[in-house]
Amino acid sequence: MNNNTPKTLDNDLLKHVFVHNLNRIYFGKCYLDKHLEHLKGLASFTALQQAIQEFWDDIKKQIGRMKKIYALINEIPSDKNCNPIKSIVKDEFCLDEAQTIPVLLDMDIMMYLQLLEHINITSCHMLIMVAKQLNYSEAQQLLTECKDESIDNDELFTLITKEYIVAG
Repeated sequence: MNNNTPKTLDNDLLKHVFVHNLNRIYFGKCYLDKHLEHLKGLASFTALQQAIQEFWDDIKKQIGRMKKIYALINEIPSDKNCNPIKSIVKDEFCLDEAQTIPVLLDMDIMMYLQLLEHINITSCHMLIMVAKQLNYSEAQQLLTECKDESIDNDELFTLITKEYIVAG
């Protein structure tokens, strides 16, 4: 019988895992920060435009928190292994394709942003567990704040979807 249960990771390897995943989220957020103006401009529904602005404001706060985390753990962000998250962000569900009905584009935007928030929620959850293991209590708190904002944004986009469906 083969036991494939992973061994407990030592602190050096845990820190490597932590930084690797923090980099992925950080650079995904930085990429989003540069491109949300365009996405906001695509939205036709005023409530969606306002929600994208709120989401964008939260992205800026999350980037600031992650910069604090890098400083706390004496690391510098590295963009060398961040392709998966940036690829999802760059793809944008083909949102630049012309739609004959604005609701299709608005719904795509909401689904896309919720997908990104779900990735962030999952990533923050994992990073919080690793931070706890490494005794990075301040980083753990900053990540919890990021995760909570992402949960709130996901709920906001869900409410807007409901409003859109009822209003439409």
